[in-house]
Amino acid sequence: MNNIDIATIVIIAANVLISIKGFNDFSFFEKYKFNIAGIRRGEQIRMLTSGFLHVDFTHLLFNMITLYFFSGVVINSVGVVPFVLIYIASLFVGNLLSFYFHKDEFHYSAVGASGAVTGILYSSILFYPDMGLYLFFIPIAIPAWIFGIVYLLYSIYGMKSRRGNIGHDAHFGGAIAGYVLTLGFAPVLLQTNLWIVLVLALPIILLFVLHKLGKI
Repeated sequence: MNNIDIATIVIIAANVLISIKGFNDFSFFEKYKFNIAGIRRGEQIRMLTSGFLHVDFTHLLFNMITLYFFSGVVINSVGVVPFVLIYIASLFVGNLLSFYFHKDEFHYSAVGASGAVTGILYSSILFYPDMGLYLFFIPIAIPAWIFGIVYLLYSIYGMKSRRGNIGHDAHFGGAIAGYVLTLGFAPVLLQTNLWIVLVLALPIILLFVLHKLGKI
């Protein structure tokens, strides 16, 4: 995006400042990270604050670069206020889904804006499904709608296998929030991009089916 909106600047600044504080203050990081035991003690503030903390500069940089490139798509399509609401809702729903799947794992912890950023990314895909995106390290751009499906299928695999130190459930929850709120703010997509709306719903439906069957 050539012009970055003030809302995006504020969100990025908040992520940078709070993350740097967390890098340099272990007690601060531990107090505000997503942690099942802490949340079950009544520290619900962690559901919000954990989305502004990051493990390291690489983690922070990746999320903020992604937000920078896709925030303008959402803002230009639905406006600043809906963009902020999608971002915050995606953060919360991502953490809610993490809490749901890990509620009995008192040691489980996580940080990062990935859920919120994934919500913005999924929203962008609904508006521009044919834009070219790069999947992992494949040097060829693929249509955004394919990227979205593969990304969520990978998230389901990650949730099922529990491999690596990645909050796949937070990513998936963020995508769900981004999907639902975008359709709420721009119902015209049900007419102009109905096939994309239906296709992007498939991984979400698959997750619920697998969970209902006890497979995840």
